[in-house]
Amino acid sequence: MATRAQAREAVVSLLYAYDMGNTEIRKFAIELLEEKRIKNRQQEFALELFDGTIAHLGEIDEEIKKHLKEWDFSRIGDMERAILRLGTFEIVYSGVDRAVIINEAVELSKTFGNDNSPRFVNGVLDALRPDLKKG
Repeated sequence: MATRAQAREAVVSLLYAYDMGNTEIRKFAIELLEEKRIKNRQQEFALELFDGTIAHLGEIDEEIKKHLKEWDFSRIGDMERAILRLGTFEIVYSGVDRAVIINEAVELSKTFGNDNSPRFVNGVLDALRPDLKKG
């Protein structure tokens, strides 16, 4: 059975594909998740994360932009942007502890990003106000 960390990794891949112009990726999401052996509750979790992130993408991007210091949003690497979007969605909309979300995002950035990605992702997500919770 897949872990939540593996589900998040798959969601980052889906968000990356979406960002690269594959806006129909949702049609294939279940098949892709099953290929990665993400099933049952973890599959539901992954789909909720993906669907929620896409549904709130504009708000999420604006929130990320507020916390970029001397960075332009368009200069963020594609994988880092996907990780930040997922992390921001979880911090703002889920009941999961911020520290867990940030740690998961940092681990994802170690896998998908460059040497500076973990520090960058940590800094941006840590800057999100904890009172941002939305319904």
